[in-house]
Amino acid sequence: MKIKVWGCRGSIAVPGPETLRYGGNTTCVEVRSCDGYEIVIDAGSGIRNLGKKLAEEKIKEIYLVFTHAHWDHLLGFPFFLPAYSKGCTIYLCGGPNAQDSLKRYLDHQMQAPYFPVDINILQAHFEFGFVNAHGNKIGNIEIESILLNHPNGGYGFKLIEKGKTFVFLTDNELNYDYENGLTREDYVEFCKGADILFHDSQYTEEEYNDFARGWGHSTYIDALKLAIDAGVKKLGLFHYDPDRTDDEMDKIVLDCHEKIRSARANLECFAVAEGMEFYL
Repeated sequence: MKIKVWGCRGSIAVPGPETLRYGGNTTCVEVRSCDGYEIVIDAGSGIRNLGKKLAEEKIKEIYLVFTHAHWDHLLGFPFFLPAYSKGCTIYLCGGPNAQDSLKRYLDHQMQAPYFPVDINILQAHFEFGFVNAHGNKIGNIEIESILLNHPNGGYGFKLIEKGKTFVFLTDNELNYDYENGLTREDYVEFCKGADILFHDSQYTEEEYNDFARGWGHSTYIDALKLAIDAGVKKLGLFHYDPDRTDDEMDKIVLDCHEKIRSARANLECFAVAEGMEFYL
């Protein structure tokens, strides 16, 4: 599979001179299977640029998978060009029991007075029969899901093709006890041996302890420890705080490298940036 990043910022899009290298668009990740199936994870502001590329390629079948419905993961959908293309089919799916809620989310954000164009203007065919991504296959890719520890819930995903595994856990708070939430050990097991893991790393330890506990996000140290314990091969830090500058991200990556050396772990760690491509 091919993985391309179109948005990796958390909470709100932050274009500007201090976010040029890692990017300011919110969550959107493209996955293309070996047999050509197009999977898009989340519709943050990054989906606008992806949509232009897919329109140029004349892609007519798209699987749009949602982790959850917080605004930074939905706000790009009304600007997704294939949605206006007659002859294009878009399958919308998320975690278990997401069918009805997905309809409501997308319809609501395009209602007046929030958006000037009604959802009925969209020309693509939307298929909600693909109820959820868990346990399904899209082309060669098998998909598994797991609950996220996040206010209002959500799902992370594991994509497997030809023995290679990509795990995507955005908006996940590893060290907070949510009612009916999962344990850290559950996430270690879900990530075990993954070739690539993208994980929420919004906060520093100081930020988390000062004000952000219970807000639904992890520190980069928590993400790093999870990857080491799960035996992940590559960890991509993801979903950065909107105030995090490129230079600050560089320092975070260096700190992770030092901690990996101290732990004598066999792990490659990097900060995910818009435009990055990976092949598994």
